[in-house]
Amino acid sequence: MPEDEGDESRRKALVSHPSTANIPTSLASGDDGAVFVPFPNNLPDGPAERALVLQDTLISRSTGGAFNPGVYNLLRKEFIADPEAAPLLPRYVRRCRDLNAFWSEAKAMSDTYEGRRAQIRADFQPLLDHLEGAGRAPLDDAITDALAAFNAEGVSVVWRKALERRERDPEGAITAARTLLETVCKHVLDEAGEVYDDGADLPSLYKQAAKLLNLAPSAHTEEVFRQILGGCTSVVAGLGAVRNKISDAHGRGAAGVRPVARHAQLAVNLAGAMATFIVETWQARNQLSG
Repeated sequence: MPEDEGDESRRKALVSHPSTANIPTSLASGDDGAVFVPFPNNLPDGPAERALVLQDTLISRSTGGAFNPGVYNLLRKEFIADPEAAPLLPRYVRRCRDLNAFWSEAKAMSDTYEGRRAQIRADFQPLLDHLEGAGRAPLDDAITDALAAFNAEGVSVVWRKALERRERDPEGAITAARTLLETVCKHVLDEAGEVYDDGADLPSLYKQAAKLLNLAPSAHTEEVFRQILGGCTSVVAGLGAVRNKISDAHGRGAAGVRPVARHAQLAVNLAGAMATFIVETWQARNQLSG
């Protein structure tokens, strides 16, 4: 969504012309011609807006504009302390403890001011997407609602954990995706009064739950349903296998495969879709029997 011009103007005013109530109003120039301005007393409260102020402070510093070093120090400290936001910060923000250190990075970015502006904005996009919710996949809300309605202890918690870890911790997200499906299968079996091996692997748990819910491919004669349900079985088996091969649940040699965000995105969405299908099938079964 295009940024409102009024919001951008107000944010830039915070960087270069902040409020000076109850603070010193003198300006000072650095050896490199940089102009320092008073610390603003009206920084925005929202994390996305604060990230934009941090971005614009860096742009101003790298393009000869006025800035306050304290704004950078404060906002950098805030975002580094946030375990979800910190990995999404540009590397030079994590590396540079102050704006003097950043000046060297800025000069190396581009010989032109416009080049530096474009680079900094591109570098902040992952953080802003995260803070504004643009990183959420289309299935996230529907799956979260379905699992919350299940009212099973830990199910919604595990799903949210998987969502949160996709970008910053792909291996952990894959582990959480497998745990999510295990939790759902066990809860269905518990509510149905079924006995199962608590140490059983995911495919075994799903096979038992699928039999209970009439989701086994062999229970259907219509070919299209057999294909779909057979695909579900394959997805569950694949999630169990990928978790064992590349997740953080087992030790791994130096040559082992390391998953990236797209692998975690696929695993989490598949697990979420399957978990929702199991939950809704169980609920439909109970409504018919009730």
